[in-house]
Parts: sequence; structure tokens; C-alpha cells
Amino acid sequence: MQGPHLVYFADPMCSWCWGFSPVIDAITEKFGDDLPIRLVLGGLRPRTVEPMDDSSRADVRSHWEHVHEASGQNFDFAFFDRPRFVYDTEPPCRAIAVIRRQGMQHALAALKRIHRAFYAENQDVTDTETLVRLAGEIGVDPDRFRAEFTSDAAIEETWADFELTQGAGVRGFPTLIAGQGDDGRYSLVTHGFQTAGRILPALEGWFDKRAA
Repeated sequence: MQGPHLVYFADPMCSWCWGFSPVIDAITEKFGDDLPIRLVLGGLRPRTVEPMDDSSRADVRSHWEHVHEASGQNFDFAFFDRPRFVYDTEPPCRAIAVIRRQGMQHALAALKRIHRAFYAENQDVTDTETLVRLAGEIGVDPDRFRAEFTSDAAIEETWADFELTQGAGVRGFPTLIAGQGDDGRYSLVTHGFQTAGRILPALEGWFDKRAA
């Protein structure tokens, strides 16, 4: 990207990213096109094949409770009644990679919708038909989405994001960095959840310093 921008490393099945969703909304409302956001998909648990056991359920539930307390975001804890759920984050990441081809705003809208579907509505966002329907809800042609979602190119594009995330040294989500655009330098905004009350002033300071 040219000019000042943000790079957001996130995963649609990362509960702290769901907690961070209102912060992304606040950034967009505050800065708009002056500070565009580029979404890079993190790949939290891609190609997981084993169903969640009791220990992993307890661990995930603990995270959800902490996110709810810190962010106020809604969670449907009926998720933990699902039998033999496989926590594979690759399919929803791939869905967003496909939708991102129509523009970064579409990708951010898809991330937000999939987040809400999984965490607040107890929908299975690892299921292809669920993802097709959610794509349609944000204005993406379902037939076109289905064809692209099942393609080898979509899988390769998704894994390219995962490799970019790893290459950038990002090991946790959400991670947000700010780029100048003209000199290739980036500054860390946050590695982990922070509230809008902390993120917005930091970005304002960075933006003003750059413009000075």
C-alpha cells in the first residue's frame, strides 16, 4: 500500500480478534480512507483434524470468558455442547481470502460477519455451506464464491497469508502494525488485545508525528 496504512493480522476463529472487532470499527470510523487497513489471515489452527477433547474445551472456554470480560463482546457458550467439533481455522480463512479479491473492505466485512456467526450465533464456520450462506449475506454471489472457495488457487492464496504471517514474526492475534508506505518501515501498534481507548490515541499520535 502507498501512504500511511495498517496491517491487521487476524484469524476468524480467534476469540481475542472477535474482542478486537469493535476496535477495528472504531479505527475505520475515526480515520476512514486516510488510514486503510490491510487484512492478513493468521492461520491460528489450520488443518486441525482431531476433535476437541475436554481439556481443549475447557481451555477455549476460559479464553472466551476472558474476552467477554475484557471486551464486552457476546458469546454463545452453547458451542461447547457440540459433539466432536474439529477446530480447523483454514476454511473460514480461505473464505475471507476469496472474498478479499473483491476489495479489502469486503474482507473486513467478511471477518466481522464470520466472527459474529461463530462466537455470538454458534454457527459452524468450518462448514462450506455455512460459509457460502454468510458470503451471500454480505453481498457476495454465492455460486461464484462456492466455485472459488473450492479451487486450488484459493488454498494457495490462503497459505500464502499464513506464510506471510510467520515470516513477519507474528505469533499471536490480533496484531496490528502501522506502515509509512513510502519507506517500508513499520511500527507495532499492538500485539494482543487492547481497547479502542488505548489504540486510537496511539494511532493519532503516530499519524500526527508522521504528518509533522
